[in-house]
Amino acid sequence: MLEGFDPIGNSRSGVRVSGLIAGSGPPVLLLHGYPQTKHMWHLVAPALAKHHTVVLGDLRGYGDSDKPEQTNDRSTYSKREMAADQHALMMSLGFEKYSVVGHDRGGRVAHRLGLDHPEAVERLAVLDIVPTLHMFDNVNRAMASSYFHWFFLALENGMPEALIRADPLTWLRSRFEGRNAGGRQIDPDAYQEYARCFTSPGGVEASTADYQSAATIDLDHDRADRDRDLSLRMPLLTLWGEQGYVGMNFDVVEVWKGYAAAVEGAAAQSDHYLAEETPEFVIAELTEFFHPLTATDGRRSS
Repeated sequence: MLEGFDPIGNSRSGVRVSGLIAGSGPPVLLLHGYPQTKHMWHLVAPALAKHHTVVLGDLRGYGDSDKPEQTNDRSTYSKREMAADQHALMMSLGFEKYSVVGHDRGGRVAHRLGLDHPEAVERLAVLDIVPTLHMFDNVNRAMASSYFHWFFLALENGMPEALIRADPLTWLRSRFEGRNAGGRQIDPDAYQEYARCFTSPGGVEASTADYQSAATIDLDHDRADRDRDLSLRMPLLTLWGEQGYVGMNFDVVEVWKGYAAAVEGAAAQSDHYLAEETPEFVIAELTEFFHPLTATDGRRSS
């Protein structure tokens, strides 16, 4: 699915994250969402690699990256730790400055990357999210219904893991079914990759731990940033599916203006998985957004 991309990896604090790399030019890191892997970018990454060095990272707990056990303080899967993994990966490749694109959970990691490593992140794009703190501060019936999995997966009594492990493929299918506005369907080969990794040892538990951290320690970090008026300083592009929950319930650009200094955005004729349903739209928007970088010398060293 990603012919021409070479495998890469890096270890930080005993946790190894995996990825793929291809292309040359200004570096761009692409981060996937739940319950996916780096393969969600299979329609977008090759086009970007024509003008950029494209790095596809598997978040810790997902794909072929390590799946460490959650700690009592929920820090193992905090977006701060997940972002630090990806920053270390980019540094290991020799990229002191790079841009980031994140969808879904990867967008939340990208947001944290921009806050914790502003000296490194030149441009940032997030797909189909508004900030985690804003989501939790604006819970209503529509949010609780559409995003019920946020609250289910965040339970810390072992129930989510036990129920999902009883029939993981039914749960996995439920995350995709009915979330398409008439564009491309999820590629069967990509779905098989998601299934392989999700059902691997520790896959269910790690992804559940991600949501536990989002509802606890991530909010602590986000509130601390809000209290000290810390926001994103680099240009931010937000893309969303107009038929998805985010697009139908938020003024997405206006929300992000409360978290970033310079925001632009656009809606796709899609639901949540816009990089797979409307890849041409995503490619065009990202190409335009990253165009100012293509004149710089960002080629990766051998």
